Amino acid sequence: MGRDVPVVVFSREDRRKYREKVHRCLDVFAQMLRESRFEFERPLAGLEIELNIVDSYGEAAMRNAQVLAAIAQPDWATELGQFNIEINIEPQDLAGDGALRLEHDVRARLNHADERARSEGGHLVLIGILPTLRERDITEGTLSANPRYRLLNEQIFAARGEDLHLAIEGVERLDTHADSVAPEAACTSVQLHLQVSPETFAAHWNAAQAIAGAQVAVAANSPYLFGKELHRETRIALFEQATDTRPAELKTQGVRPRVWFGERWITSVFDLFEENVSYYPALLPLCDDEDPRAELERGRVPHLHELTLHNGTIYRWNRPVYAVVDGVPHLRVENRVLPAGPSVADIAANAAFYYGLMRVLPYDERPIWSQMSFKAAEDNLAAAARHGLDARLYWPGLGEVPAAELILRRLLPMARDGLAKWGVHGHVADRLLSVIEGRCLTGRTGASWQVERVRAQAGSGDRHEALRGMTLEYIERMHTNEPVHTWDV
Repeated sequence: MGRDVPVVVFSREDRRKYREKVHRCLDVFAQMLRESRFEFERPLAGLEIELNIVDSYGEAAMRNAQVLAAIAQPDWATELGQFNIEINIEPQDLAGDGALRLEHDVRARLNHADERARSEGGHLVLIGILPTLRERDITEGTLSANPRYRLLNEQIFAARGEDLHLAIEGVERLDTHADSVAPEAACTSVQLHLQVSPETFAAHWNAAQAIAGAQVAVAANSPYLFGKELHRETRIALFEQATDTRPAELKTQGVRPRVWFGERWITSVFDLFEENVSYYPALLPLCDDEDPRAELERGRVPHLHELTLHNGTIYRWNRPVYAVVDGVPHLRVENRVLPAGPSVADIAANAAFYYGLMRVLPYDERPIWSQMSFKAAEDNLAAAARHGLDARLYWPGLGEVPAAELILRRLLPMARDGLAKWGVHGHVADRLLSVIEGRCLTGRTGASWQVERVRAQAGSGDRHEALRGMTLEYIERMHTNEPVHTWDV
């Protein structure tokens, strides 16, 4: 969720100073892009994986503080809800058998964490939305103790001036209200990071936007929320609505949402940070003591604290990240569209598909974003979230085609070529991409498996019991680390 913050009450003076500081940071960032040396692009894959904690019945367990204390590892952290935790996997080289080692590393860490969670009566689940969640599990009282979450909640509702309206029309309809941002905690994702140079950032971000729909279609794993069957990847619509600071009147006026696909292809990373500053008021107007211009004039690298804090409260599906490591600045594209799960093997396959495509599409002589409208890419994401592999997606040269056909005919060969350019061993690439191929050929994603299992138990007449039974089966199969397209129903 981003940087920790202290408990504080903001004044009008705080907001004025913060606005001035953010604009100063933006000016310094522009100067750095012209003059500074950023760390060069390297073939490293970094991941963040969010997980749910459940009890032995498959119900949400509000125990993240106890589970984290039992795990006692610095790469694990709290997330928004008390039933959430997150693991951060440091960037690793994909070359050779690196992708395979990354998968094994993630699996080993999750196994250890799950063992420690069991000592506290919990079990970890990799899934986009926990199917057994009830509305009573998602209240202000279930937010994690970290002051950042309480403060964000207060500021979002101060901006809205009214309760959140959650309205999702899918196979069934959800229409409810929430008095906190806690519904966002239902969304658990995998975030993929790719470090790039300033010169190639725009090409990488545009490419990531263009493939977002295909990513979601083949990885959908969130069909249920509060007992309702909604979209194949309900997490997309839920996240957009659960952090919306706009009352109805501001939506009508065209004010941008804080969870945002964007509205145009970009020519520089500066475009995104400039939009963030121009379009969005501060949620957390906290000023740091650093003077970014003075730091730059002294030959040091500024951390641009205010700009990065502000950026962390705007949830683009592909988000720009500026960071300083060992005194050297770098830029990353943070890809945020993927749900967690179903297995570590599936997560590794989703990552390989993304990283492979990102080694080819940004370097095409005729870029994909010069051949399709931005609106087409946005529509692809919406269709994929709603229908999964049953979606029809637009792609230049093919027109509107079934998602599986697009992936099999065009994107998988590109991804395989891209992994070869990363230096990934052929047998490793084949193993990972065969998982993506298998989902397309069988039509089975995590979402479709969940729905099939629940419908098979529909005769009981108790939807929650069917969801609970399916969740326990899901956890059992998740631990086999077999990819979801091989799970029987």
